[in-house]
Amino acid sequence: MSENKGNYSASNITALEGLEAVRKRPGMYIGSTDSKGLHHLVWEVVDNSIDEHLAGHCTEIHTTIHENNSISVRDNGRGIPTGMHAKLKKSALEVVMTVLHAGGKFDKDTYKVSGGLHGVGVSCVNALSIDLKAEVHRDGKIFTQSYSEGKPQTEVEVVGESSETGTKVTFLPDPTIFEELVYKYETLAARLKELSYLNSGLKLTLTDERVVEDGKYKYEEFYSEGGLKEFVVYLDESRTPLIEHPIHVIGKEDNVEVEVAMQYNTSFKENIFSFVNNINTREGGTHVNGFRRALARLFKQYGEDNGYFNKLKFSISGEDFREGLTAIVSVKVPEPQFKGQTKGELGNSEVTGIVSRCVGNVLKHYLEENPQQAKRIIDKVILAATARHAARKAREMVQRKTVLTGGGLPGKLSDCSSKNPDESEIFLVEGDSAGGTAKQGRDRFFQAILPLRGKILNVEKALEHKIYENEEIKNLFTALGVSIEEKDGERTLNIDKLRYHKIVIMCDADIDGSHIVTLILTFFYRYMTPLVENGYVYIASPPLYQVKKGKQFRYCWNEEERLEAIKAYSGGSEEAASGIKVQRYKGLGEMNADQLWETTMDPETRILKQVSIENEIGADKTFSTLMGDEVPPRRAFIESHAKYANIDV
Repeated sequence: MSENKGNYSASNITALEGLEAVRKRPGMYIGSTDSKGLHHLVWEVVDNSIDEHLAGHCTEIHTTIHENNSISVRDNGRGIPTGMHAKLKKSALEVVMTVLHAGGKFDKDTYKVSGGLHGVGVSCVNALSIDLKAEVHRDGKIFTQSYSEGKPQTEVEVVGESSETGTKVTFLPDPTIFEELVYKYETLAARLKELSYLNSGLKLTLTDERVVEDGKYKYEEFYSEGGLKEFVVYLDESRTPLIEHPIHVIGKEDNVEVEVAMQYNTSFKENIFSFVNNINTREGGTHVNGFRRALARLFKQYGEDNGYFNKLKFSISGEDFREGLTAIVSVKVPEPQFKGQTKGELGNSEVTGIVSRCVGNVLKHYLEENPQQAKRIIDKVILAATARHAARKAREMVQRKTVLTGGGLPGKLSDCSSKNPDESEIFLVEGDSAGGTAKQGRDRFFQAILPLRGKILNVEKALEHKIYENEEIKNLFTALGVSIEEKDGERTLNIDKLRYHKIVIMCDADIDGSHIVTLILTFFYRYMTPLVENGYVYIASPPLYQVKKGKQFRYCWNEEERLEAIKAYSGGSEEAASGIKVQRYKGLGEMNADQLWETTMDPETRILKQVSIENEIGADKTFSTLMGDEVPPRRAFIESHAKYANIDV
């Protein structure tokens, strides 16, 4: 660290290029203009404050959702410099707020490590907001400047005195650019909670001024002293731990900081989440490769040295060491290099060896000092290897009979005429009765129907070979035309011959139906993730009610629509209301084929919910909570979300 690390002034601000293209092509800069892009604006501003924390100058970050869905982010860092920029002859604050890729992140002495470089900066947020106000506390004064669509509306002004330091940015997204303008509290809270674990000792808060609870605004505080160790315990809350405490790795080499926390549990899935400079790297990269290499090398050596693998008739694979493992791999890299457009995979080759050595050193001592815990893990590895061997045989039996190898399609499948996956869709329907109705009501050219008998296997609690022996799951593999392939000890889902690009889960609108939807989604998330990631999975929305008066009728999907329909037909008259009949659909089978078509299957009128993974860690946590072994977390989850559910008594 240089001697002038605290000198953050106008000379540290480097301008790279202008801001003109952001409003013309916002998707290029924030990914999209839907809900995901809307929330990305917040991450850009919060990341700037996080970078101040990483530089050692910020301990608190406060985020507020205002009534009009504008956002404020306030920190107690050094405050954005306000002095004159030597080259551009304007305030450094204005440069940061109005010039794309301008900031202290490009000065290595100002920020050794930065998460903000992964995004496009606060200037992009400014360009996409109809109103933005920057307030800076530094040098004993309060400076402000207002902007609209990225253009300054005022000069930088001194509006008061302050003994504090920090920056507050308040912005209102432009409604002409964003399709969605309402911020989701849960989305913001999930990311802030994640950031608190990744930055131990940093206090983050979230206030929602749209919601008043007990006379106060909705408010949450996120703070972690234990960091990644607490993160792993939180993620494994719904799983049974195999070892007493998480294994914790902290190391540093060549200015690359490494922190890893890992915990083995009794589940059958591998859950490794990775971060570079606090940014989630969903596709992994060299840091994850280094972790996996160290894990396999140390445990394999330990097992061989102690003769634990002597009786096995097949070799141990790298993935066997990761079954039932939850791990967080976090690195701080001064100059990260990423692969691909999404920047979801770290490419720095030197990081592989650094992480491998740091993890290997800690694991070696752990195994030597904790022989009982080590034996439990090795026993789990042997069980995983045995189950993998059995699963391969079961999988081969399934795939040998699929359409890919000349076998027939499932007998229960009513296929469509089209062979073009882009225009074909398959409905996974709860029960043979509803399946029969759907078969009568469908458009045979592009709609296929696969009835599912009862509730499919809960894959969250099943050994893998049991999954491939399940009749309904075998039918799914065969009907969809996908297969699981192994290469270099890693398994991937091959979707090259996927037969339908819309896979629609269609179940009853009741509690049992919701449970079946969750079971099917758990299977897709755990074993057919690429289908979800590519946007092929949907959930149908059958109506809850039909409101009828004489020959007039209206379908309603919620309570508000039902009341509105009754009001429309009655005109507010009690006498007229007495002639209105309301039918509550308990299941798909209560509708005839025409009704099912026009409400739930007709592309012109139906409502389909596309399944996507906004937050990978949140998705893993939700599925393990709802479908795992532990009851208390599931009960707490249901109780906290019950107010949003329509529960039939």
